[in-house]
Amino acid sequence: MKWTSDTRGKAGGGVLIALLGAGIPALVGAALHSHAGEPYRETRLYFGAQRPDGRDPVAKQEFMRFLDREITPAFPEGLTLQDGYGQWRAGDGTIVRETSYEVVLLYPEAEADERGARVERIRKAYEKQFQQDSVGRSDDKVEAEF
Repeated sequence: MKWTSDTRGKAGGGVLIALLGAGIPALVGAALHSHAGEPYRETRLYFGAQRPDGRDPVAKQEFMRFLDREITPAFPEGLTLQDGYGQWRAGDGTIVRETSYEVVLLYPEAEADERGARVERIRKAYEKQFQQDSVGRSDDKVEAEF
């Protein structure tokens, strides 16, 4: 009996297995990744509570009044408020640690320009009312559904 080796069949089978091995995880991943919603913008605002003149920090009830008067009317659809603790380096190099409030806003990406103007008005109002150097802001593009 004569044994022959057909490497073409083995190589072809190996290529087929490799392609299936690479394709199956991609197919499973695509099936598991569902549509998360519509394009939205997520804006996070960081409000420091320490006052520069040494008075007591902005109290929770003061911030809630600011939220009710300035933020809620601009974003009546809803928002998330989180208590925080932050730190930053002052102009003189010292590290300032303070209580802070983080507000998370979600709005349709198509409204980003108009909503961004509202965000800027909120930032300026807080800076003026509570004598703050700045209110931090970060923006991300996300998918959201409600």
